Amino acid sequence: MLSNHLPIAAALLRRRSRHNLLRHAYAALAVSLLCGAVHAQEDCFNQAAAYHGVNPSVLRAVAWFESKGDASAINRNANGSIDVGQLQINSIHFGDLAREGVPHRALTDPCVNVYVAAWLLKQKMVKYGNTWRAIGAYHSESPKLRDAYARSIQKILVMWGELQVASNSQ
Repeated sequence: MLSNHLPIAAALLRRRSRHNLLRHAYAALAVSLLCGAVHAQEDCFNQAAAYHGVNPSVLRAVAWFESKGDASAINRNANGSIDVGQLQINSIHFGDLAREGVPHRALTDPCVNVYVAAWLLKQKMVKYGNTWRAIGAYHSESPKLRDAYARSIQKILVMWGELQVASNSQ
């Protein structure tokens, strides 16, 4: 399995990415593949979150909401776009990813998918700050859809015990 990723990884590591997305993603992928699938999956979430400065629990909650963690998930949307992998990276990003040297086929790799999702979430955090609005904007810039998505992620985090419910009592 590792040998399948080495040619892509080597080529991408030589390319200078303005966000260093690829270098870190493929280096982590190579190490993770040596460690085993389940452990690698957890390492990818933690490493991608640390590298991009996002919360790993939020990334996991997004993966759960989007696909129940199904790394092979591919879905076609009503507007004709396609969502790929456990974090359902939308085809609207394929052009930007290609310019960064990430072919859309690479998104079916769980670790690459997590790194790309962390990169996309970080872009929203740069735009909106470390807020629920940024988390919702991972899904949609439309306020109604954005806010509903953020509430869904909040509910998952509360269910997992990663987020406390605010008390209205005095």
